[in-house]
Amino acid sequence: MTLRAMGDTAEAVHYDPYAYEMHEDPYPTYARLREEAPLYRNEERGFWALSRHSDVIEAFRDAETFSSAEGVSLDPAASGPQAHRTMSFLAMDEPMHGRMRGLVSKAFTPRRVAELEPRIRELSRSYLTAALRDGPLDFIDDFAGRLPMDVISELLGLPVADRAELRRLSDLLVHREEGVTDVPPEGVAAAMELVVRYSDLVTERRARPGEDLVSALLGAEMDGDRLSNDEIIGFLFLMVVAGNETTTKLLGNAIWWAHRNPRQRSLVMGDGPDSEPDPDMVPAWVEETLRYDTSTQMIARVATRDTERHGTVIPAGDRVLLLVGSANRDPRVFAEPDRYDLQRPEPLPQLASFGFGRHFCLGASLARLEARVALEEVIAAVADYDLDTEAAVRVHSVNVRGFAHMPMTVRLRDGWDPDRAQVAI
Repeated sequence: MTLRAMGDTAEAVHYDPYAYEMHEDPYPTYARLREEAPLYRNEERGFWALSRHSDVIEAFRDAETFSSAEGVSLDPAASGPQAHRTMSFLAMDEPMHGRMRGLVSKAFTPRRVAELEPRIRELSRSYLTAALRDGPLDFIDDFAGRLPMDVISELLGLPVADRAELRRLSDLLVHREEGVTDVPPEGVAAAMELVVRYSDLVTERRARPGEDLVSALLGAEMDGDRLSNDEIIGFLFLMVVAGNETTTKLLGNAIWWAHRNPRQRSLVMGDGPDSEPDPDMVPAWVEETLRYDTSTQMIARVATRDTERHGTVIPAGDRVLLLVGSANRDPRVFAEPDRYDLQRPEPLPQLASFGFGRHFCLGASLARLEARVALEEVIAAVADYDLDTEAAVRVHSVNVRGFAHMPMTVRLRDGWDPDRAQVAI
């Protein structure tokens, strides 16, 4: 394998997004990339990588040079001209992107997202109640892995009985065994099953529209243009896979890093048995987690033309990885970037976590809303907690960083009444 740093004759920094050691802790490698190889080439995998904040943001902004049309993953099976079939407008350039996003935005409105807050709070309380009563608690299995899927399922009008299976299929699409560098057969089978499920759902809603987002998508119209069944199915893939996975990982990462930084944890949970939580600090907790250890670590693009970066030409047609996780730790932009700090001066510099420009994540407001409400409910019920860090299990994914399992023990707040949380799921 030939791995070399552009312009650097010393021993090359090695970066492979499939390597398990990168999933465990990519940040030392990111630091070397930013300093030694801001434009990095992996010959064996056939990609370039940009790691500095300015380069990543500029590549997001320059959608004409850095195309999304072949998808956002390095996996061959998830890349190419058909990537939009499962990743919707995330894998489109103009004018397809503007048309698709515009039509989806007619249905996926800020008002529709904001109206979800009471139900997100009910679901959060219900899952917390069940987990805290039944024990032992796994934060991912019992809470963070369930809530986002339920929120999206309710938004889309998906049946309650199907949600656990949809989570399982979504996980199969993301997970990679060590040494596997493409979507595995289990993931391909999961994708095919999801297509069938979504196709049936769209057919049903077309015959019997309701108040859900799928029905709104079917009714969305712009200058006489409407979404096709295939386009709606692609958007459902994007919502259920990307929306579910990234929010689950955001919640888990917030709990993990607050545990690893007790002084920061005390800012939101209080610093003693008689102290009160501070829900006003929760938005800062969410934002700092998005910066410090964002769920989406990497987004792929394809160069549409020869373009020079750091004295080297990226040839047209080559794959380019935008290292979002590295950009958010760039010391050129963020003071003491490797310190987890909930009291950073506002406003924060531009985070790369949700992209930038015309491809800025349409679900960013929903992800922030879910995380804020869920963590507010956690600190309202839990005075303190401890994680079994040895038993925690990370997800192994080329794009997503977070946990599959996170065993924890908790100390409940005095007077917390679990009965108040009993609502229907």
